[in-house]
Amino acid sequence: MWFVVDLLISNGTIIDGSGEPGFAGTVIVEGDTLAVRRGGAGDLHAARSIDARGCIVCPGFIDLHSHAGLTILGAPEHEPKVRQGVTTELIGVDGISHAPFKSAAERDRFIWMDSGLNSYPPVPADWLTVADLLQKLDNAVAVNMAFILGNAPLRIWAVGWEERPATEREIAEMRAVLREATEDGAWALSSGLDYPPGSYADRRELASLMTEAARSGGFYHTHTRSQLRRQGALRPWEEALDIGRMSGGAVHFTHYYQPLGSPAAAEAYLDLVDAARTEGRDVTFDCYTYPYSSTTATILIPSWAKNGGPERLMEALRNPNERARIKEALTSKDRVLRWEVGWLTSFRRPENAPYDGRLIPEIAAMRRQEPAEALLDLLLEEELHVTWVGAWVTEATIPHFVAHPQGMIASDAIVFGDWPSPRTYGCFPLVLGRFVREEGHLSLPEAIRKMTAAPARRLGLRDRGLLRDGYKADIVIFDPEAVDARATRETPRAFPTGIEYVIVNGRTVIERGTHTGALPGRALRRGRD
Repeated sequence: MWFVVDLLISNGTIIDGSGEPGFAGTVIVEGDTLAVRRGGAGDLHAARSIDARGCIVCPGFIDLHSHAGLTILGAPEHEPKVRQGVTTELIGVDGISHAPFKSAAERDRFIWMDSGLNSYPPVPADWLTVADLLQKLDNAVAVNMAFILGNAPLRIWAVGWEERPATEREIAEMRAVLREATEDGAWALSSGLDYPPGSYADRRELASLMTEAARSGGFYHTHTRSQLRRQGALRPWEEALDIGRMSGGAVHFTHYYQPLGSPAAAEAYLDLVDAARTEGRDVTFDCYTYPYSSTTATILIPSWAKNGGPERLMEALRNPNERARIKEALTSKDRVLRWEVGWLTSFRRPENAPYDGRLIPEIAAMRRQEPAEALLDLLLEEELHVTWVGAWVTEATIPHFVAHPQGMIASDAIVFGDWPSPRTYGCFPLVLGRFVREEGHLSLPEAIRKMTAAPARRLGLRDRGLLRDGYKADIVIFDPEAVDARATRETPRAFPTGIEYVIVNGRTVIERGTHTGALPGRALRRGRD
């Protein structure tokens, strides 16, 4: 007797995400759920079959750092990421989540302030709550989206945009808003301690918020406070560990790497994680696989110029005296070595298109200006919507972070602009092609674990990240000999090779390397997924 199922994936090598070696077997998909059999399909018959001969069959990749929360609403196919094998993304990172807000005006000001990092939605925003935002993603995008609550909206809600310590009453209000967001489905708390107004939070405030988040199983996903590097190379991450100790919660360092010129070796960064775990702390991290950072160009501007919101920053860029102060900061020795090694992108005004993808000194020469003047004028002309991509990672040490047992892979991808960081299109395949097959820094099962089961466990997903009976059918099929990243500095928007099929919630989104147009992604909510 034949039993008919929706999909059979046979003849491939199954690597289930656990880190264990692969085995010959068959993956069975019924609706949005999977089952695994060692060996052949037996008495099963399928409405559709995929012959995965010569390929690896594994769980869909989970990206713990995505900036696609707004742009995906206008480009729901999400090709730069799903073509890499990504089936779930975490949005709301860097302390910058786009809900909740008391008013539409505050929501829109916040979107404006960080537009160089997250851009704008395709149509005017029409939500205030986390629940309303997540509803817009259900069955309307190609991949699953999990939401993490940023500390900046909490601070805007209770304190505003001013740089000052929060009162106990304001912290209590922030905790109440955090509880409501968690009930709406938020998974954890993120901080962005280089992005005002979230950067104005002190460790007392953050530890109190983290204590609240930990009550429901959340963790602290932190973009650390880079200005603390002046006190020591590791101080930003030591502050994060202090917040973890004060709150009793788990800590996750995001985009962890050794910056160019850091006096501390890569081993010192990784030893910090190991030492904290030896203490009994729950500490993990993610890293990206290219030497290029990427963020809003406003990050280059001193924090005092943003004290009050985006209008205040625009005023400071126009005011001659304040502009002179900004230029003085930009040209100080510790800053100029950083920002002049980056290029600009995401221009919206047609007259600025010739500058797209060029280094700031190149742009300055084209405009016949000093580099600092060119940058400040472009921020004014573009009303802050400028992205900066910098060669700011010590490339030779990336394999140490990729291979570390507590490390995971995350793209930190900005999915707009003509010249994004190449990690937007190549972060995950680069692990499989370069770090595993070509250079042998880690085994294939371990690399897959870092992109599937490990981030699922960190986030708290109960039925994703593994190929196990009863789990959701998020599946990638790739050719281990052909998989590779093609995105580079010169061709940053090149799709990878070797990713043959990507299945999300049981529906095929990538088939033989081509997008099917399917949009089966869901908003994943804590307590329900």
